[in-house]
Amino acid sequence: MAAGKEIRGKIKSVENTKKITKAMEMVAASKMRKAQERMRAARPYSEKVRQIAANLSRANSEYSHPFMETNDAKTAGLIVVTTDKGLCGGLNTNVLRVVTQQLKELQAKGHSVQTLAIGNKGVGFLNRSGAQVLSTVTGLGDTPHLEKLIGPVKVLLDAYTEGKLSAVYICYTKFINTMKQEAVVQQLLPLSPETLQAEGSSHEWDYIYEPDAATVIDDLLQRYVEAQVYQAVAENMASEQSARMVAMKAATDNAGSVINELKLVYNKTRQAAITKELSEIVAGAAAV
Repeated sequence: MAAGKEIRGKIKSVENTKKITKAMEMVAASKMRKAQERMRAARPYSEKVRQIAANLSRANSEYSHPFMETNDAKTAGLIVVTTDKGLCGGLNTNVLRVVTQQLKELQAKGHSVQTLAIGNKGVGFLNRSGAQVLSTVTGLGDTPHLEKLIGPVKVLLDAYTEGKLSAVYICYTKFINTMKQEAVVQQLLPLSPETLQAEGSSHEWDYIYEPDAATVIDDLLQRYVEAQVYQAVAENMASEQSARMVAMKAATDNAGSVINELKLVYNKTRQAAITKELSEIVAGAAAV
C-alpha cells in the first residue's frame, strides 16, 4: 500500500492548503467591507472638491494656477498604484499591463517618463522595466494615510509646477463591484474644464476671494490633486481585498475538487489492493 500511503499524504497536504485559503478568504472578506466603507466615505469629498475646482476653472479669475497651464516639456510623470502583497488574482497584472501600454504611448511621442510607485508590486515592476523611479511608497497596510502619500506625490507636482513635466498620469484599479475591478489611467495634470467635468453646472461662476484668489486657488487645487491620489489608493485597496477574497474562494473550491479526486483514486487503489490479496488467498487455497 505504498501508493495508498502517498495518496493519503497528498490528501492531507491539500486539506491543509484548503484550510489556509479558507482562512484567507474570510480575512479578505472582513477587510473588504472596511476598505469599501473607507472608499465610499472618501468619494463625496473627492467629488465635491472636483466640482468646486471645475467651477473655479470656469470662473473669470485674473490668476491662473500652474496646474491649469500646459507645459512643453518632453518628460511625463506617471503614478503607479499597486498592492504590497500578492494572492489577489490578476489585479496587479491588469494594472501593470495598462502601465506598460501607457509607457509605450508616451515613449512613442518622444517623451521620457518619471514614475512614482505606490506598492511593492509596482516598485518591482518599474525597476525590472528600467523606468526612472523618483520615489516609492510601500507598507501602507490596510488603511491609506494621506500624510504618507503627500511627500512622494509632491515631488511630481513640484516638477510640473517648475515646467519639467508635460503631464502627470495616475494608473490604478477602480472598484466597480465585488466581482469586477477595472484598471484605469487618469490624467491628473494639467487640469482643464474637460478633465474636471463638473456635472450639472453649465453656467459661469464667479467668486469673492478671501484673502486673495492666488491663496485660495493654490490651496484648493493642491487639495484636489491630493484627494484624487488618496481616492485612487482607497479604490485600489478595496479592489485588492475583493480580488483576494474571490481568488481565495476559487482556490478553496479547487482544493475541494482535488481532494475529491484524490479520494476517488485512493479508494480505487485500495480496492485494487484488496482484490489482489483476495485473489492470492483464493489461489493459494485452491493449490493446497
